[in-house]
Amino acid sequence: MSYQITFYGHGTFGLKIDEFQMLIDPFFSGNPSTQIKPEDLKPDFLLITHGHGDHVGDAVEIAKRTGAKVIANAEIARWMSDAGAETFPQHIGGGHDYPFGYVKLTQAVHGSALPDGSYGGMPAGFLITTPDKKKVYFAGDTGLFAGMSLIGEEGVHLAILPIGDNYTMGP
Repeated sequence: MSYQITFYGHGTFGLKIDEFQMLIDPFFSGNPSTQIKPEDLKPDFLLITHGHGDHVGDAVEIAKRTGAKVIANAEIARWMSDAGAETFPQHIGGGHDYPFGYVKLTQAVHGSALPDGSYGGMPAGFLITTPDKKKVYFAGDTGLFAGMSLIGEEGVHLAILPIGDNYTMGP
């Protein structure tokens, strides 16, 4: 299997597993941390950790343009579906098999209001298990919580954690 992880700035990452391209929290327009434009990318899947504008970002536009499926909690998935995106809703603790691997939503401790002020459900992280059993954990925006030790017991090979302080975990 081949893997590639790309940091696009802020909380936005690309993950490529073989031929499948994912974007996590695709915030490009108005993001001072990146020069990439949403139209430069053609993902197969979008994974959204929570509803804040700097994580939902350009997801609807990208999904409608590329046909990428949005994976998110049920509230965000419904909001994006209403905007014309194809979605697959999940809930924390639940998982689903996709062509690139198994995705389980994990707890995150953060807010999740959507850009229009509506309720964005519970914030989440993603634990992705690849077909060859490698595990990648994207925590999303979160504070430290005791349940992270349980995620660690899953045998995580790579963890992407927020360490910005103030809005997320700090030193």
